[in-house]
Amino acid sequence: MKLEQFTRFEGSERMRLDELLEHPSTIFPRGKTIIGVGDKVDNIHLITKGLATRSKTLRDGSRQLMAFLVPGDLCDVEVFILEAMDHDVVALAETTCVLIPASEMEKLLTESSNLTRAMWWSTMTDSAVLREWIVNHGIRDALQRMAHIFCELLIRHRIVGQGGDNIVPFPLTQEELAEATGMTPVHANRMIQQLRSDGLIELNNKVLVVLDFKRLSELGQYDASYLHLVRTERADPSIRDRVGDLVPPSPSGILQGAWEAVKHPFGKSAD
Repeated sequence: MKLEQFTRFEGSERMRLDELLEHPSTIFPRGKTIIGVGDKVDNIHLITKGLATRSKTLRDGSRQLMAFLVPGDLCDVEVFILEAMDHDVVALAETTCVLIPASEMEKLLTESSNLTRAMWWSTMTDSAVLREWIVNHGIRDALQRMAHIFCELLIRHRIVGQGGDNIVPFPLTQEELAEATGMTPVHANRMIQQLRSDGLIELNNKVLVVLDFKRLSELGQYDASYLHLVRTERADPSIRDRVGDLVPPSPSGILQGAWEAVKHPFGKSAD
């Protein structure tokens, strides 16, 4: 579902993706390190359920969360090149990962195919998220940072068919949210209360409800272009419209749609 934001797949390509999901999976409880700094792994972890984070921990125990990982995200695709992780990936909720052999992923990422390009799009988008978080910590104020993270979580969940009615799971503690925004837990709580009192969000029982995305995105100066949602204009509404009400089509998406129309002049097959 995530990769289809970039391009449409033929039936054989979908089958190949399905085959990846047939590999064994592991459930990581909340707080468990999925991959640690210095780990050399034989399998690439693909999240299919839950929520995880990329993080770095200093010697004094202080921790910085650098990005969230939602279903459809690969945790450690770079390991087959770098050999060892330079940060931790930690489960923020009970998280299920499919373990894809690194050799199989390397083959997929080094061949020339539509699926390979989609995989590289996904990998480069993950890097773009890290860059956006640098901006978030660097020049946005505390309230903008909080609004920005809520917008991102909603859109990224909607991409993979979650977040209906603008409701997304939100298992983060106040401390974890502070670690993700560079605030103290007390200050993070003040920002949440401000967004609540302004009628922009509800946050109860580990569930986030975005009440007014337009105002929330304006407050956070949120621009989803860093997610590179090159949705094809001829894609099924079930693909395009998952985030279509939150993110308008980009010019590149329109061009991608024209290319898809040339490749598939008679529309999408039943499979």
